[in-house]
Amino acid sequence: MRSIDSNFYLETLSLGEVFLSPEESSHIAKSFRAHTGDFLTLCDGKGRFASAEVLDTNPKACKVLIKSISEQEPEPQIHLAIGCLSDGGEEEITFHAAQLPLAAIHLLRTERSLEPKNSDLGKLRRRMEAKSLVALKQSRKSWLTEIKPPIHLNEFLETFKGNLIVCNQNGQNSQLSTLNPQLSTLLTGPEGGFSPTELEILKTKGAFFLSLGNTRLRAVTAPIIALGKVISSYSAKIA
Repeated sequence: MRSIDSNFYLETLSLGEVFLSPEESSHIAKSFRAHTGDFLTLCDGKGRFASAEVLDTNPKACKVLIKSISEQEPEPQIHLAIGCLSDGGEEEITFHAAQLPLAAIHLLRTERSLEPKNSDLGKLRRRMEAKSLVALKQSRKSWLTEIKPPIHLNEFLETFKGNLIVCNQNGQNSQLSTLNPQLSTLLTGPEGGFSPTELEILKTKGAFFLSLGNTRLRAVTAPIIALGKVISSYSAKIA
């Protein structure tokens, strides 16, 4: 018997015998070559883990016995809002960002967004959701990063409550430590960044502007660097 070094997804956790999805079952049976009696960890993406024993390694319907379920961990308080890109770079951002303790990724429609304006970006969101799920399991975190549908920047600002942290070359990083480690959203623009008008609107909303240095970063790179700064700052204050 061995313990499999990965997490597996099960939307609803309950004690007793359960069957896993074909995707998870195939992964367990073929990729990890699990055997009856092996142990694994399940996660529901809502803050809970479960310890389970493999009963049957059928690659289409793996059967496991859930023996214990952990208490729910606190939900992440950081959101990421990214300007819609022209080349599907949102997937690359998700691949990296969803490995971090991140509540959700919001797709922003801004003045400089180049995506189809009348699309719900359904296919893109499904691909992002798939990457978020992979990140949940590989990083062994407890909360699944949700992928929100596209929304115009002004609508987002009307509904979001909490800190607004905007990536901008002229930001004042020294003030980051003054923010309370509470519900926050980090905003990064599309190619070309936010427009002057949008930056003025963000200022009126009391946004904090965060500098990422003097070099010009790609639109898919900036969110990851910024998240590292914000999460590090918040973690230090909580500790």
